[in-house]
Amino acid sequence: MPKLDNGNIDHHALTGDDLLDFVNNQLFPYLKEFKTKAASVDTIEYKIGEIFSELKNRIQSGYNLREVITLVDELHFRTHQEKHEMSHLYESKIKNMGNAGRNGGEYYTPRPLIKTIVKVVSPKIGDTIYDGAVGSAGFLVEAFEYLNKKDLSTSDTETLQKNTFYGKEKKSLAYIIGIMNMVLHGIEAPNIIHANTLAENLSDIQEKDRFDVILANPPFGGKERAEVQQNFPIKTGETASLFLQHFIKILKAGGKAGVVIKNTFLSNTDNASIALRKELLSSCNLHTVLDLPGGTFTGAGVKTVVLFFSKGESTQKTWFYQLNLDRNLGKTNPLNEQDLAEFIEFQKTQKSSENAWTVDITKLEQNTFDLSAKNPNTPAAPTLRHSQEILSEMKILDKQSSKLMENLQWIIEDSGELKNGK
Repeated sequence: MPKLDNGNIDHHALTGDDLLDFVNNQLFPYLKEFKTKAASVDTIEYKIGEIFSELKNRIQSGYNLREVITLVDELHFRTHQEKHEMSHLYESKIKNMGNAGRNGGEYYTPRPLIKTIVKVVSPKIGDTIYDGAVGSAGFLVEAFEYLNKKDLSTSDTETLQKNTFYGKEKKSLAYIIGIMNMVLHGIEAPNIIHANTLAENLSDIQEKDRFDVILANPPFGGKERAEVQQNFPIKTGETASLFLQHFIKILKAGGKAGVVIKNTFLSNTDNASIALRKELLSSCNLHTVLDLPGGTFTGAGVKTVVLFFSKGESTQKTWFYQLNLDRNLGKTNPLNEQDLAEFIEFQKTQKSSENAWTVDITKLEQNTFDLSAKNPNTPAAPTLRHSQEILSEMKILDKQSSKLMENLQWIIEDSGELKNGK
């Protein structure tokens, strides 16, 4: 472990330029050295070194920095409750980034949705769990919470800590946020790599590289360069489509996945989308599709679906569930776990209802493999009549009304004559 040469200085007394000089020229370089001096990459020391290799001190006033340090010094992380509170606070800050529209789809997937996906995929101790688009690591954190039960054996705890959670993240800020989120939630040495997942050629993936479970929400937008597309058999610039190819390839036979993707994937008519749907349906069992309402992702401006599939056998039938809510989702009305409770319950038996139905894949149009979520249980909208038909009916009614008025006038006049004795 590297040592910090403090020169017998009382760092609590430093402020102003002296503090800035110490932090920038001694403390940060010292922390960066953890990466090169750590015993192995799966240690917390290595991850600390990685984090500080990506960070720079952006507080330019040594006096402001002293105020920040004094406040942080008052925080304690000695108990489980204190650590839980800190992780909750950190999570809320990530959520606020999404709600403010800054990198929302990149960093923050609504936690009720992640919890639901984890419950449906239902990983177990011993599974290797992978997210190739880590972001804030929400999927891996929730999977850890799902598996981290109180009665775990020492062996299971070690497995959970060291040999369960894996991922890659391309962007520096997201990488740091994700690692910190995992550490604060109790994953001591995350197996997260700072790398571009899509830079890996699919043909290079071998059995030893595959995972039992994939949980992910790849970026909604973005276009990839031609050289990146060369790593994939189905060429497309759509980032999410390349990620889906990667997930299919890197999933073990018998493995399970829950992946969020734009709903246009189900029906796009370009050759790449058709080929990708065919590949998914032929190599995997796409057993469930969750159709989410607009506004699920704050600030993202897209409608999404969740694909649940297992690898190793082709799809015969797919169960669709359309999440219809009695309110519009947004910042003040976010998605909650109760919204998804019926989906979780119905998915167990793939029950049919006004919001759920099953599609026979063999009956799909074989040229397009269109999977668009068209609910057959939605009441048919009334057929609108042609304007000419309505006008013709109005003329008939007008004639009938005129005739009725004539008859009524005659009755009134006839009645008057009788009354006067005429």
